[in-house]
Amino acid sequence: CAAIPDALLESELFGFEAGAFTSAKRRKKGLLEMADGGTLFLDEIGEMKPQMQAKILRVLETKTLRRVGGTTNIKIDVRFIAASNRDLRAAIQDGTFREDLYYRLGVVVIDLPPLRERMQDMELFIVAFIDEFNRTMGESIVGVSSEALQLMRRYHWPGNIRELRNVIERAMVLCDGQEIQPSHLPAELSGGIVPLSGLGPLRLRADLPSEGVNLENLVSQLERHLIGDALAKTGGNQIEAAELLSISRDQLRYRLQKYGLS
Repeated sequence: CAAIPDALLESELFGFEAGAFTSAKRRKKGLLEMADGGTLFLDEIGEMKPQMQAKILRVLETKTLRRVGGTTNIKIDVRFIAASNRDLRAAIQDGTFREDLYYRLGVVVIDLPPLRERMQDMELFIVAFIDEFNRTMGESIVGVSSEALQLMRRYHWPGNIRELRNVIERAMVLCDGQEIQPSHLPAELSGGIVPLSGLGPLRLRADLPSEGVNLENLVSQLERHLIGDALAKTGGNQIEAAELLSISRDQLRYRLQKYGLS
């Protein structure tokens, strides 16, 4: 839903009649009508505007639709699957998502935890992505070095699986051997900031290169990493994470929004 401009979303979903707008030379079926008897997947439904949410709710309740510019209700039988990387319960509270639509869609809800909370799955994804890109790129890379894997395990992955996939694709483009090395990974995976694992003290790599650094970026990277680590350690509990970081919950929420952390 987020990939289609708001002005086009209704005509893409519901279709339109000839003459409904200037460029509508002939009738066109929408995605809802084409999915009749099957399944329609609405990705990132949390980005849908309230007006469109109301129209989708009406389709769910009446099992009918009306094309843009049309006057006839068309019966359809469609199974809906929706996904969102936003917390829709929180969106209901702040008024950006309809509660009635949430419960109408949420007959079966599957919560997928972020990648940072299931690091045990990371190597499975890495193997799958390497196999995929070996086929499409014609490469024969066999895996990731232990040093590179350690950096990847320390990172908090705000972009989840998509970010991991992009990192592997980039690394394979740069890789000139059979294993992905730390030098093939983006700077943000280490960022010049290396926390010790376990309960050891925090250690910063503070050697200043001759060309200088962007101090603001480095501080942001440190803050972002520690917030992600605190959330991972507390299972996503914001109150406990804020206590670990010695900040208020409101301060934590501000930083989560600032850095785009889910």
